[in-house]
Amino acid sequence: MRIQFGTDGWRGVIAREFTFDNLSLVTQATMDYFIGQGLAEKGLVIGHDRRFLSRRFAERVAEVAAGNGIRVLLTDRYAPTPAVSWAVRERGAGGGVMITASHNPPEYNGFKIKESFGGSARPSTTKVVEEIVARNQADGREIRELPLEEARTRGLVELFDAGAAYRQQLARYVDLERIRAAAIPTVVDPMFGAGCGFFPWLLPGITEIHAEENPGFGGRPPEPTPEHLTDLSSLVKGGQYRVGLALDGDADRIGAVDETGEFFSSHRIFTVILRHLIERRGMRGGVAKTVSTTRMVDLLSEKYGLELFETPIGFKHICELMLDHDILMGGEESGGLGVKGHIPERDGILLGLLLLEAVAMSGRGLRQLLDETMDEIGRFSYRRIDLPIADEAKERLIGKLRSGGVTAMASRPVTGENFRDGFKYLFADGSWLLIRPSGTEPVLRLYSEAGTPEAVEELLKAGRELAGV
Repeated sequence: MRIQFGTDGWRGVIAREFTFDNLSLVTQATMDYFIGQGLAEKGLVIGHDRRFLSRRFAERVAEVAAGNGIRVLLTDRYAPTPAVSWAVRERGAGGGVMITASHNPPEYNGFKIKESFGGSARPSTTKVVEEIVARNQADGREIRELPLEEARTRGLVELFDAGAAYRQQLARYVDLERIRAAAIPTVVDPMFGAGCGFFPWLLPGITEIHAEENPGFGGRPPEPTPEHLTDLSSLVKGGQYRVGLALDGDADRIGAVDETGEFFSSHRIFTVILRHLIERRGMRGGVAKTVSTTRMVDLLSEKYGLELFETPIGFKHICELMLDHDILMGGEESGGLGVKGHIPERDGILLGLLLLEAVAMSGRGLRQLLDETMDEIGRFSYRRIDLPIADEAKERLIGKLRSGGVTAMASRPVTGENFRDGFKYLFADGSWLLIRPSGTEPVLRLYSEAGTPEAVEELLKAGRELAGV
């Protein structure tokens, strides 16, 4: 089969695409890449989440790495992706591998490459690895391997606790004493994933739900979206808690519930934390966002005189900006957010702590903090919908949109276009609609932001009519 990396790593259904044989092929190609780049001599960090067979898959990666003569630090238990990324940077490793399918349904697993800077592999890197996989398959390249116990005996594989140094970094970055003193009633839902235990360890007394080991994730994908956080929302609505926080399966994405029990989207989180970093922490730098992310970030950047960068969808593009520019904060619509002074990586746990720090330092709830900003820059509502679409219909739609001629939608004249990633139409009142056909699935994604929920629905309806779905 053809191995292809997506927005962050290679993923597949366990026992169908994600098999030990295919994993060995990808791992050998990754080791060939690190060796060819002169990075392997610095060693590699390997970690895994709590999915079915993740531990064994991680051990298999370690066996192939050791077979190639590469020293490995293998996590002694499950670990969040940002903890593994931090270990790569803190240990001065040549790179790393994280076994996780992030927020995908439980039947999936995945393989993420981490580069020496402590972030997701850049597109240029994964492209080379894909080429090496294909070449190795064509040439019948031998998979070099060393049984795990022999590798450990020979000192090529060492177990370590990735959480310890990572927790120390979090404690340095946020004011835990201030948060503890504020005694904010908080409940955290790690969604049975690799972020379990971190918030209670850092902030004793915090309540955690869905923390037990459950490779089926309770029958829901470990993705912090409204439909998957009904338990969290109910607990906050019950009045016992003031903040609800949620993590995805490998804890690199964040979701939240505000003091009213309403879902607090990544757009709102981005807005609240960006203002917190600027006003309460006195930090400066550029701001990076993907094309599908809220316009509130644009307006705050303008308000504070910060340079704004926009990228295609995928945090890997933001990571590249963070490496090349002084970026204060970067984020994407799906809950992946990163900040200056850490690693160029999404980190749901750190961003959750920063939300609590903002509440502690301001004395206000999440909704109050958002309302304070919206009172200044305007009101915004947002929604995304994913629709099935046949491949032929998708290609016809792409051809139609590329040819131009869309001058109005939902009785609104189109005042601008942005085709950086998909087809984004801008309107005079600041609202917008993004039509984005998936490049790998028979799916059409529609995103819209406007001043009211009704206006958002009107634009989404117009998008569906244009697409014929």
